[in-house]
Amino acid sequence: MTCPICAAPTEPRYRPFCSRRCADIDLGRWLRGSYVLPGAGEDDPEELGEAIEAALRDDGDEGPRH
Repeated sequence: MTCPICAAPTEPRYRPFCSRRCADIDLGRWLRGSYVLPGAGEDDPEELGEAIEAALRDDGDEGPRH
């Protein structure tokens, strides 16, 4: 197995990376949002709240679940 950052052989201590440096590079990419997948766009918080409330109302009509 090779390091996904630099393609060097992985080190068991840092798997799947080869070193602390490559692990830190990957963490930095996650924190910066480099791995974010494109989405459909921003959701309207008000619409989301209404959808959640409606789902909770609909869920409550079924009675208790076992």
